[in-house]
Amino acid sequence: MFVKKIFLPQDQMPTQWYNPMPDLPTPMSPPLNPETMEPLTPDMLSPIFPDSLIAQEMSTERFIDIPQEVLDVYKIWRPSPLVRADRLEKAIGAKCKIFYKDESVSPAGSHKPNTSVPQAYYNKIEGVKRLATETGAGQWGTALSFACAQYDMECVVYMVKVSYEQKPYRKMLINTYGGTIHPSPSDQTRTGREMLAKDPDCKGSLGLAISEAVEDAATRDDTKYALGSVLNHVIIHQTITGLEVQKQLEMVGEKATHLVGCVGGGSNFGGLVLPFMPQKLEGDPVKFIPVEPKACPTLTRGEYRYDFGDMARLTPLVKMHTLGHDFMPAPIHAGGLRYHGDAPIVCNVVNEGLCDPVAYFQTDCFEAAKLFMRTEGFLPAPETSHAIKGAIEAAKTAGPDDVIVFLYSGHGMLDLASYDAFNQGLLTNFELPQRDIEEALKACPDVK
Repeated sequence: MFVKKIFLPQDQMPTQWYNPMPDLPTPMSPPLNPETMEPLTPDMLSPIFPDSLIAQEMSTERFIDIPQEVLDVYKIWRPSPLVRADRLEKAIGAKCKIFYKDESVSPAGSHKPNTSVPQAYYNKIEGVKRLATETGAGQWGTALSFACAQYDMECVVYMVKVSYEQKPYRKMLINTYGGTIHPSPSDQTRTGREMLAKDPDCKGSLGLAISEAVEDAATRDDTKYALGSVLNHVIIHQTITGLEVQKQLEMVGEKATHLVGCVGGGSNFGGLVLPFMPQKLEGDPVKFIPVEPKACPTLTRGEYRYDFGDMARLTPLVKMHTLGHDFMPAPIHAGGLRYHGDAPIVCNVVNEGLCDPVAYFQTDCFEAAKLFMRTEGFLPAPETSHAIKGAIEAAKTAGPDDVIVFLYSGHGMLDLASYDAFNQGLLTNFELPQRDIEEALKACPDVK
């Protein structure tokens, strides 16, 4: 019998997150104190993170219990459905099966609450009253403002200015949840003011917005910083998606052969694929396919080296694929994919040859999104369109026994201006010149 949507019973929702660090084939390179170049110690992170999240960041436990208070909020939308994209299959003449894990059903419309809720909870129980963060396309800022509302906390968001201007409804949604939002670079921080003095027309970057949010948190006693991607504890929280997919595929007797996700910082891709890593290391040929924009090709063309996570060099040094922390990306509409680096865990796995990263132009991804909408009926976020494009390309060479699963990371109902620009033929493709990468990498610290 054909099943379109696979719903996992709520009482079977995972009650633990998976921590991939004990299973990595090569141990993670430690984050470094940029002043001493020595490995970071937990106390060095305490000005911006609560102790419980620092412990998760450095944990070697394979599974971490999800607090009941977090599960109670998760149950507003989890488990999320796994959906057969059969109409898309027919439209492209696929021989294989294509499924998507629908994370757009969350209150924020994306996968981001999977980590915003536990981050807000852990901060709340340690007495934090206010969280500061950055956001690219606005999905993370929306998710954190939602989570802070659940635990009666203040939320301040620094949103990359180009996305702030492209996506005005994100501001309205964040404000309605009770959050405060500033376009970055802003006049709220020293970092923002210095950039505005240097370039009044600066459209911002995630690296710059991170600098502003970290500075905000570090200069206030009542505030901590929350990050929506990249860090270990964020990836750990997101593994609930892959853990659910494993159960849902088992329910219908299917086995994934291709796992596809878009990559900006790496959280949704890592959350989907990393629970499958142990079986891949045991010989399962399942393919991990991270998809990124050609305008910001971190995994496909960046160097694997130590770099700062932000433009102002306020963060520790982490080993990752990077385009250089000074990199200023082109103003593509997939704002959540415009980060110069990627999650160290994801980069570690990519560097081990366990992934097959690809990059596409934004117009090709919008074409894929339009086809998905016309066949499956739902409007994907511009970021999500990259995963759809990746799945369609994978299906071209997949056989009848193959099963492609991609992560539908968010809906595009607040991205209609982007689609309007696409429909009018106003979108421009950007392919990052090699000289720009080489120039940006010159600012990276010389750390072996």
